Amino acid sequence: MKPAIQINGVHKSFGGLQALKGVDLTIAQGEFFALLGPNGAGKSTLISILAGLIKPSAGNISVMGFDVVNQYQQARQLLGIVPQELVFDPFFNVREMLRFQAGYFGRGPENDAWVDEILEGLGLTEKAHVNMRKLSGGMKRRALIAQALAHKPPVIVLDEPTAGVDVELRQMMWEFIKKLNREGHTIVLTTHYLEEAETLCSRVGMMKQGEIVALDSTANLLNKFAGKQLRLTLGNVSLPANIQVLLRNQENGIYTFALSDMTQIELVLSSLRAAEIKVLDMQLNEADLEDVFMSLVGVSSVSKS
Repeated sequence: MKPAIQINGVHKSFGGLQALKGVDLTIAQGEFFALLGPNGAGKSTLISILAGLIKPSAGNISVMGFDVVNQYQQARQLLGIVPQELVFDPFFNVREMLRFQAGYFGRGPENDAWVDEILEGLGLTEKAHVNMRKLSGGMKRRALIAQALAHKPPVIVLDEPTAGVDVELRQMMWEFIKKLNREGHTIVLTTHYLEEAETLCSRVGMMKQGEIVALDSTANLLNKFAGKQLRLTLGNVSLPANIQVLLRNQENGIYTFALSDMTQIELVLSSLRAAEIKVLDMQLNEADLEDVFMSLVGVSSVSKS
């Protein structure tokens, strides 16, 4: 079976800036894959090449076996991309927009049942005859997701699809996208909400400065990098030197320590007692995908929903 997406040695330079530095990645058909990284890591550049909007400086990408440069039409027909930006045609209502979009890819009236399914799945049925200009921001976001799905592509790329949207939309969208994935659609997700990636995606690739720095199943990444977090409210204090190496974050008198071993709890607490630092509050939490992200990428550009 051909991979849904095959990326081989992709480089991309913009003048003196190297946005991508030899990216290799294979995404199998039917996967729910997360592509993560801070702003400037190269995710958007990679998606732009995948969509055929820009050409790589070196290397190649194929969708279901079709090269995105040399076989652009075939590759693009197999791909649905939900962009970050709210870009829409202001002259049509939602249903007209979806039918036109499907028509661009050669889909005719026989596709109307699929359009109805998309409208229902994304909670747009009651807005089907409303002009795009009159929709709220959240409804426009739903309509753009629907637009990317209108031609029933087997490979779907969701680029920050839930940024700035309400919880209701997020839940409804994910239920529909999970259904598509169960039916065999390949889903590629970029998101700053790492708990979404942890919950939804079976495999994760993390990018930093144009390179993939981690690629594994979600479970393996969590087992390999994540331990526990000890969160202590201490106030404005100077930590003993021997536990500063464990400190992950410090904010408003709250200190978060990354622990790989439960015995480190006593090390931290005994060191604080010896320094006569009083613990005002204490929490012990399981580390999550955000902690893996921080370990590998070293910046905090993620959000909690």
